[in-house]
Amino acid sequence: MDKARKAILVLEDGRTFTGTSFGADGETFGEMVFNTSMSGYQEILTDPSYAGQIVCMTYPLIGNYGTNAEDVESRRPWVEGFVVREASRIVSNFRSTMSLQDYLKANSIIGIEHLDTRALVRHIRDKGAMRAGISTIDTDAASLLAKVTASPEMENRELATSVTVDQNYDYPASGAERFHIVAYDFGVKTNSLREFSKFGCRVTVVPAETPAADVLALKPDGIFLSNGPGDPASMTNVVNEVKKLTASHTPMFGICLGHQLIGTAFGGSTYKLKFGHRGGNQPIKDLTTGKIEITAHNHGFAVDADSLPADVEVTHINLNDHTVAGLRHKTLPVFSVQYHPESAPGPHDSEYLFERFIDLMAVSATRN
Repeated sequence: MDKARKAILVLEDGRTFTGTSFGADGETFGEMVFNTSMSGYQEILTDPSYAGQIVCMTYPLIGNYGTNAEDVESRRPWVEGFVVREASRIVSNFRSTMSLQDYLKANSIIGIEHLDTRALVRHIRDKGAMRAGISTIDTDAASLLAKVTASPEMENRELATSVTVDQNYDYPASGAERFHIVAYDFGVKTNSLREFSKFGCRVTVVPAETPAADVLALKPDGIFLSNGPGDPASMTNVVNEVKKLTASHTPMFGICLGHQLIGTAFGGSTYKLKFGHRGGNQPIKDLTTGKIEITAHNHGFAVDADSLPADVEVTHINLNDHTVAGLRHKTLPVFSVQYHPESAPGPHDSEYLFERFIDLMAVSATRN
């Protein structure tokens, strides 16, 4: 076992936590957030929506089942740093090919353990998400704090272009091709593509700033706006392209950041949540059916319900704080949700939304 190395975590308000390092050496900076999931840490690490953020897991023991080449949601991990109460050095799973410790080292991710994660999470809940830094090389709190306060804030920060693909690529349909979807990659998770493929859809993934004209030239049956990191208010150019796409009457489905961009394109606005929603246990009410679903979330911004025009209907709300969790246009074939129906690693209550998009494309095809 590696000899324990001192590491510190400093929040921008000066609160300091001392622990030990695991993973890579060095220092890193980002917005301090927490995730309440009990498992799925590899999917969390590789979710591009976490770019620019240091993630604290609330569950006390992380790493028990190691890592593998299958449970990844993108081409690499995107978190700026990883915080746990205890990282298990004992790996017990037949699918594991590498320990969490070695996985972080291999991907140059700095981690810190053996600190009071309960106190850290309570502080973030009370004070709100804020900038933070982790260091194994500069363990002077005052010195690290100066670097933290010089690091970028999340508000007005555009990050989708830092995680998106460089050029178009196709994800094939499983079996006979029924529909062709163009997916904007603002930080798309692989399981979204798997879900579409499962329903017989070929998906052309395009970079975040692809012009609407180029997307429509691909003659898609539907357009998907993916999840992603950063502040949607910083993406005015993309919002203008989304407006053009909605005017084409092509069926459109958005999740997470894509949902926020759709709301903004229809004239709404977004705002920053105090500490966001991140985990696999958020209760959502579907206002159209009255049903409750337990869902996965990863977002720090939300659509302001009062800012939406009369022709946009709120379809889902988060029962914890009554924030907007879904919307649809009353006359255009466009809908979106704030949460993650692709459910990697779970729960799976919301997979029906992919079928709803398939049905929307089928109806559109009969009219054209």
